[in-house]
Amino acid sequence: MFALALRSLRHRIGGFAASFLAMFLGATVLMAFASMLDTAGGEGVDSTSEETLTTMGTVVGFWGLLLVVFAVSSTLTLSVRQRSAEMALLRSVGATPGQVTRLIVGETAVLAVVAAVLAIVPAMLGGRLLLHLLGSTDQVASDVSFAFGPIALAMGMTITFVAATLAALLTARRAARMNAADAVAAAARDNGGLSRKRIAVGVGFLLLAVNLAVVTATVMKGEGSDAMQTAGQTSIWAAIGLAVLAPALVRRVAGLLAGPLERRGPTGYLTAQNLRRHTGRLAAVVMPVVLFTAIGTATLVMQAVENDAMAASGLSKTNQEKNVETLNFVVIGMIVAFAAIMLVNTLVAATANRRREFAQTRLAGATPRQILDVVVLEGVVLTATGVLFGTLASLTTILPYSYARTGDVLPGTGAGVYLGVVAVAAVLTVATGYAATRRAIRTPAISAVA
Repeated sequence: MFALALRSLRHRIGGFAASFLAMFLGATVLMAFASMLDTAGGEGVDSTSEETLTTMGTVVGFWGLLLVVFAVSSTLTLSVRQRSAEMALLRSVGATPGQVTRLIVGETAVLAVVAAVLAIVPAMLGGRLLLHLLGSTDQVASDVSFAFGPIALAMGMTITFVAATLAALLTARRAARMNAADAVAAAARDNGGLSRKRIAVGVGFLLLAVNLAVVTATVMKGEGSDAMQTAGQTSIWAAIGLAVLAPALVRRVAGLLAGPLERRGPTGYLTAQNLRRHTGRLAAVVMPVVLFTAIGTATLVMQAVENDAMAASGLSKTNQEKNVETLNFVVIGMIVAFAAIMLVNTLVAATANRRREFAQTRLAGATPRQILDVVVLEGVVLTATGVLFGTLASLTTILPYSYARTGDVLPGTGAGVYLGVVAVAAVLTVATGYAATRRAIRTPAISAVA
């Protein structure tokens, strides 16, 4: 099976691009922040610099790890879902569940190793840039030398490999458990059904977010900027919980919008049918929109509330508060950039896999313009869905923190930040889907279905 996995990778390089990019970027982020721990352990590093570097490496590194695992899992799930027909064919010719699992895990393991090795140089550059940022803001002494050593390599290589293969194993088990007939039906249906375990995980993250929101508004009230310790992570847990439940959310939204969309003519009818029949695939697009909107809005508005509170009090920021502010912007920059790349990556992969579907629709009488209109309308619906649930997740940070810091539930700032985040999410989703579809329909319909 390992030899078959290598041949599969060699002949289907384009099909693994999305998973490879997620692993490569994840390994880069992990090793860049882990190099701060190597740097903190260098000779002559003063205690203040060591504390800042260690905090940057552990706190930001933890969130990076969480996002990497989530991103790799979601792209692998999409990739395996797109190969349901292939898995069904393998099962129908006699492949056992164990052989199918070893094929998928073997492909992923090879990709993870290659991605982690190629990520070393970009991670070194990213680590140097991060140290320069800390030095230029006087949070780390200017004479601290950058180090990229065993901690960065061990964390980046090990976590990327273990996270990827574990995600592949979990994803492959679902595909391998189905018999050939069920696999064929699942390949055609793709209705995004959720297992009980997945529902439990999603609900668990949401309950954790609710608990942290309550703690922020009660226990942390009057504690100043220390309330960020609980408020900052609340929206991240809420966003991940909603992203885990995304197939069910998309299915519910599709049910609510089906009637109004079908009354918009052929374009609306086709959009409604796609939303109903392919919720699993479309949910993969909604996930990064939820993360992008929730974490971007929550962190930036929370920092704006903190800045206004400090300005109103007439006090100057301490060095620790400056570290927290830098941490917030570094975290938000990393997470938002990662989520944006995930969004583009997922959209391109999902759209490229629809080339045959687009061709069949054209052979049935649809024009290229109608197909592009369908994709744009899908993008609008998916953006609205992701923004809606991302906004709800962001409020779990914004409202408790504003109350704890100022006494008012609603913050007096942040509207412009929110509109900016939404605009970026909308442009990324619609523009990427439109461009990927234009490329997909360039192929003659007859050739695409052959």
